[in-house]
Amino acid sequence: MPLPRRMVHPALLGTVFVIATSGLVYELVTGTLASYVLGDSVTQFSLVIGLYLFAMGIGSYLSRFLEQRLLERFVEIELCLALAGGLSAPLLFKVYAASAAFRFALYGVVLLIGTLVGLEIPLLIRLLEFQLDLKELVARVLTVDYVGALFASLLFPSLLLPRLGIHQTSLFFGLLNAVVAFIATFLFPLERIVTLRLRAQCVVVGAVLALSFGFVSRFVDRAETVYFGAPIIYAAQSPYQRVVITRSPRTTRLFLNGNLQFSSDDEQRYHEVLVHPAIAALGRDPRTVLVLGGGDGLAVRELLRYPSVERIVLVDLDAAVTDAFRTLPVALELNGGSLNDPRVAIHNEDAFKFLEEAREAFDLAIVDFPDPSNYAVGKLYTDAFYQLLRERLSFRGVAVVQATSPQYARESFWSIAHTIEAAGFSTAPLHVYVPSFGDWGFVIAGGEQLSAPGSLRIDAQKLRWLEPAGVPELFRFPRDIGKVDAPINRLNDQKLVAIYSREWGVLTR
Repeated sequence: MPLPRRMVHPALLGTVFVIATSGLVYELVTGTLASYVLGDSVTQFSLVIGLYLFAMGIGSYLSRFLEQRLLERFVEIELCLALAGGLSAPLLFKVYAASAAFRFALYGVVLLIGTLVGLEIPLLIRLLEFQLDLKELVARVLTVDYVGALFASLLFPSLLLPRLGIHQTSLFFGLLNAVVAFIATFLFPLERIVTLRLRAQCVVVGAVLALSFGFVSRFVDRAETVYFGAPIIYAAQSPYQRVVITRSPRTTRLFLNGNLQFSSDDEQRYHEVLVHPAIAALGRDPRTVLVLGGGDGLAVRELLRYPSVERIVLVDLDAAVTDAFRTLPVALELNGGSLNDPRVAIHNEDAFKFLEEAREAFDLAIVDFPDPSNYAVGKLYTDAFYQLLRERLSFRGVAVVQATSPQYARESFWSIAHTIEAAGFSTAPLHVYVPSFGDWGFVIAGGEQLSAPGSLRIDAQKLRWLEPAGVPELFRFPRDIGKVDAPINRLNDQKLVAIYSREWGVLTR
């Protein structure tokens, strides 16, 4: 039985709202997945948005060829969208984990979803055209459409992504599309056999999506286990990234958005070189230390070997990381419970904002951010950021910066070094071979009194890898990774992000 005539118009406008919300959510889901997997969020979101709008134009044009049985066509299109959009995140992740065709699958899904969304609105307008004059009709439909888009853009980062996760979010809105399709069968009278067929299709599609919603966590866990090559012992989706910890009989590893952050069988090489040469370059025992990034607590573990340290301020954007490494038994085993030490204060906020607002001076700063694969992180490698960092160092204070691989991203490494110098620091680049990553680089930065590399002396007591005799070698760069001309990374252009993406992209194509 169709709805009373007075209820058809509100129901159709409600349908427009759901369509607009779900369409933008699918766009945000695919854009987020693209930035997670491919990096450079600005480029990926630009491509996804551009392709999506282009596909909507194709759908709008194709709608002119639908002339009869418009309500049937609308329900069928809605069901296709429910499947394509609802299953988009888990299927794209499966493609990413199992093959190298992610880009093709991603852009194909975006084109398909955009085309289906582009078909919907013109059909709805034509279904409503006999109830309102054209001016009033277009104004109402587009108003509701834009309000729905705003609602989705506010809901996605604040509630959907952190609460449901990216896979459940796409499936949930797929279910909403299936519900809309089912409700649409009540809007206008149809032949009984047609109505039964459409409603049966709605039930089947809804059941598929509901079952997928219930089992997607297991599906993703299995796919991630295959992708990461070891059992997953912890996984969380924060508003900023996917956090995964794996453990095999040999090693424990941390992955952020699928990118390896450390492996327990060689992380000591990375963290001992990150921390101890900088302290030696300081020339005195540090009392106050600022750690930017490093939410796993491994750098803090190294700092706490020094009895002189009275206070460590750790600034890491993502509470999901710091909470995990303060509480999980496997994390406490790795970092020695360093994040629970009373000398450690944790701030979960943007490091740039922290430096702008902080007034405390620090003897030593450890800067351990992820590589500058996108502009959100790239701003933390700019001359403006390093100038703020310099203001937070005490007289003759020293900083050390994680600076990617001089072997795989040579120009990126030296761009970081040049940018630090442009902020007024004197620098001492160094590098170390870490089996999980290859040759990896850092830059020690200080004032004119920065100790010469050859004079560094390390107290090797309790260290697992670093020895005093090997310290001078850290500062020697062979000819094939030596200094090259590279641009300064400034906030207004962030040339480093493009250089980094080009250099590492060659390795991952």
